[in-house]
Amino acid sequence: QVQLVESGGGSVQAGGSLRLSCAASGLSFSTFAMGWFRQAPGKEREFVAAVSMSGARAIYADSVQGRFAISEDNAKGTVYLQMNSLKPEDTAVYYCAADKWGSGSSRYGDYEKWGQGTQVTVSS
Repeated sequence: QVQLVESGGGSVQAGGSLRLSCAASGLSFSTFAMGWFRQAPGKEREFVAAVSMSGARAIYADSVQGRFAISEDNAKGTVYLQMNSLKPEDTAVYYCAADKWGSGSSRYGDYEKWGQGTQVTVSS
């Protein structure tokens, strides 16, 4: 059974950094693409970053390109989202997601498994 558990959220001032973690059990990164999405109050869930199976390719939303980085640690079964130069508009609940046999998609509907989310709040 696939389970995704996010952690690492919190409150930070603009310009600061946070690293989110997603502990993944019941799956292998060699057969699952992994993604990060976020949802701000009153807004739809939006794509942030994704990495293809085995970490071969990463893609980012334009709004986070150059500031965020997605990575995987196979030994720990964990996906990370390093977030630098944070802005107030990055405030949202961040979700980890898994897509079996995926290529690393930005489409919400491609992901079958989701974590419960972790809150990130950036103050100005």
